[in-house]
Parts: sequence; C-alpha cells; structure tokens
Amino acid sequence: MAPSEKHDIILFGATGFTGGLVAEYLAQTIQPGGLSWALAGRDLRKLREVRRRLASIDPAWGDLALYQGLSHDPESLHDLAARARVVLTTVGPYTDRGEGLVAACVAEGCDYVDLTGEPVFWRGIIDRHHAEAAAKGLRLVPCCGFDSIPHDLGAFYTAMQLKDGTGPLEINGYVAAKGGFSGGTWASLLQAMGQMGGSAGTKADAGQGTEEGAPRAPRPPRGRPRIHFSSDVDRWVVPMPSIDPLVVSRSTELMGEYSLRYRHYMSTRSLGQVVGLVGGVGALFALSKTPARSLLERLRPSGSGPSEEERAKGWFKVTFVGRRGDRSVTTEVRGGDPGYGHTAKMIAEAARCLVEDRERLPERYGVLTPAAAMGERLIERLRGTGMEFITR
Repeated sequence: MAPSEKHDIILFGATGFTGGLVAEYLAQTIQPGGLSWALAGRDLRKLREVRRRLASIDPAWGDLALYQGLSHDPESLHDLAARARVVLTTVGPYTDRGEGLVAACVAEGCDYVDLTGEPVFWRGIIDRHHAEAAAKGLRLVPCCGFDSIPHDLGAFYTAMQLKDGTGPLEINGYVAAKGGFSGGTWASLLQAMGQMGGSAGTKADAGQGTEEGAPRAPRPPRGRPRIHFSSDVDRWVVPMPSIDPLVVSRSTELMGEYSLRYRHYMSTRSLGQVVGLVGGVGALFALSKTPARSLLERLRPSGSGPSEEERAKGWFKVTFVGRRGDRSVTTEVRGGDPGYGHTAKMIAEAARCLVEDRERLPERYGVLTPAAAMGERLIERLRGTGMEFITR
C-alpha cells in the first residue's frame, strides 16, 4: 500500500475461532470493490489458510492483504493501526493481550472495536486512553459482542420509548440465552472472574470500581433476595455479574440525556435451574482465583468452539421493563447464537458503522460504549442481520 492509503477495516485475530466467523461474515456482506479490508494475526501461514477459505465465498477475497501482528510487539501493532481506519480485534483475553493495540490505535489515529467482557481491561483503557482519544476525535468502542451490545443498545432503545416521560428512569433487563463457549471466550471469562471483586455495588447499582481498582458486580436491590420470582417476566431471576450494567451506566453518563438506574438479571424457567446456575457460577468464580484456573482453561483449548450445528441451535432474548413516572414499557432484543453467530455480526457491523456512517454518528469521542458511539445507526444495521428490537 502507498503510505497515504489505508484499509477501512483490519481484522486482528482472523485465525481464531471467533475471528474466523467475523472474517466469513465480512466476506459475505462486503461487496468486492467496496470497503477495503485486510486480515491480521500472529501466524501468516494460518492467515493464508483463512484467505483461501474466504476465496471460496468470493474469488475477489483471494487477494486480501495479510499482516502479521503480535500482541506483545508494539512495533507490529503500530504498523497495523497506521494502516487502518478501524481495527477490529477478537484477540483475548484482553487484559493480557489488548492494551498495546489500544495504545497503538490512539497513537496512530485509528478507531477501534473489540469483544471484551473483562471489567478490569475496560476500566483501565478508559482511565489511560479516553482523554487522548477524545482530544484526537477517535472512537474506541470496546464490548461490541454479546457483551454488551444487546444490553447496552436494548437499554438505550427502551429509554427512547420513555423519552417524553418525566422523573427518574428505571430499567430492569432480563437475559435468557442458549449457546456454547469457544476457547478464547472461556479464557476471557476465567480471566474476568479471577480479577472481579466482591458483590458490593456503587453508583446506579452498576459499580465503578473497588479500592483495588477491580470493578465489582452489581448488588441486588435492597430488601429483595438475590434469587426471586419476577412478575416482569414470570420467571425466576438472579442478578447477573457481568460487565453489562457497567457499560449501560457509562452510556448514561456519556450521553447525559437522562438519569437511569439499570438492573441486570439472568432468568430461568424454574427455581431449580437458577439455583444450579448460581452454584455453578459460584464454583467457577472461586476456582478462577486458584491455581486450578490453568486446569479449567484446558477444558476449552484455544481455537476450539461450538460446531455449526450447535451454533444453529443458539439463541438469546433480553427483556427490558422500563418505568418512568406513571409510564412503563416492555421491550425485547432477540437474536441467534449469542456467543458466535450473532456476536460476529455485531462486531462486524459496529466496525462498518464507524467507517460507513461516520458523518451520521453522534459527535462523541474517546473510549465509548456501543450506545453512546453509534446508538440508532447501529440498531438499524443490526436489524438488517436479523436481530430484533421490538416494543411489546
């Protein structure tokens, strides 16, 4: 490439399980001669194998540019960022492998999207890179997969249905899903659990951090047991200790358009299911903080993931119940396989949105959230992938 030329999107991590699905989605949806995109990863031989697979989708992709990038090699990361308008990365765990690329994107003037669900990484790049990225007019948007697009955009969509109301806004989100884990997602989950603090919450019941700097899981509302039956969805629910409430809270702060208290729950059909879920997560949480974590990581080797048949059976539904003054609304966000099939679509459309819709996006810059960075434009794009945003 000439020094003045840039690819619209560089996909970093194309040889991994999720990265391969993202590459296939881009190959299926980008018209040859349209957006310029390229593949990057640590192993050029494997990148060539991915390119050959993409050429079977369209022969035009047989000439895709390939770049070697190493997570712990700043020079290679700066080279990638200098060649791209947007870097899309699926390389995790992000706490171990992600911040060098973020720093490179800020230094080279490049937008960025990732799939992180790791609160420590997320909080760290906000603290260390938001101000400079904002000053340079860059949009760095982590959490562009199942963590946290359905929940962040779903809360935003619900709030918009109540924008004419008055008084404080409260939204409860209830997640139901079926899907499997890849090796990379499994490693990132264990990483996040190993670093997560206790159960104390802070502002907006979402938590911003602890004395040690590790964000905490949200606490349940006062006077209500952690496990309870919710008449909102007629299901048993338990607070869901994920990054999603933190992301929703940051969206509220960045947009400054309304005051929101958001609570986030996993829902199941029976009390037995939710008790089993809590027990399993609790055991995993405890083991992630011990040397047994290395043994757990071997259960899902790097590069492995659910089969195409298993992904076809995956689904998610998030129900949001919003209340503002004397008004209330129920909305839903629905999609296919949460971890991979639809996550690949989510992050790919987020990257394309930053490129193709740049002039139509809100004038917000820095380390942003999907809702604050792309809001309604990204909802429109995701509807085109089969994802539903509906008001009941």
